Amino acid sequence: MKLSIEDLVQTRIPTQHGEFTLHYYSNNLDEKEHIALVKGAVADQDNVPVRIHSECFTGDVLGSRRCDCGEQLDMALDIINRHGCGILVYLRQEGRGIGLLKKLQAYNLQDQGLDTIDANLSLGHLADERQYDVAGLILQSLKVSSIALITNNPQKIDELTRLGIDVKNRIAIETSINADNLDYLKTKAERMHHLLSVNDEQD
Repeated sequence: MKLSIEDLVQTRIPTQHGEFTLHYYSNNLDEKEHIALVKGAVADQDNVPVRIHSECFTGDVLGSRRCDCGEQLDMALDIINRHGCGILVYLRQEGRGIGLLKKLQAYNLQDQGLDTIDANLSLGHLADERQYDVAGLILQSLKVSSIALITNNPQKIDELTRLGIDVKNRIAIETSINADNLDYLKTKAERMHHLLSVNDEQD
């Protein structure tokens, strides 16, 4: 079955990072509620700042210091607001695609000494099971000409390029380092090749 999406609802969302239009998408492959927060006129624009953000309940909602997700979400919305236009695509693929239950189980394994990759593997999952096909279709539906991707992850650039998205530039999004996320960030940099500057300094 060929993946398709439908933009069902658009509504105004005022936030601490400015006003956005929230687009609610359905798709024909899963029942997940993928959304996009859009600021300004993005159709036919070049170098539109775009963040593809995967759901992280613990970081985005609870402010967990085990990861950098919540801080990246806030930073991305601030970048888009300051630019005057942009898109944040929020994909419902918790825990790098393994779901909240398995993610929490992986946390316990990490507390026993495994890194994020080995914890996922020990639970029978891949290191990263996220997919970006829905994000590609969302960007196409919004008719952007090219984007500046807000990311440290080269795989996201490769995946969106494969899906036909013109990624002109990358905007770095490095967050603070603390005792709880240091090993997480090191694993990202050393084993997942994220473009991060990580040392042993902690806040």
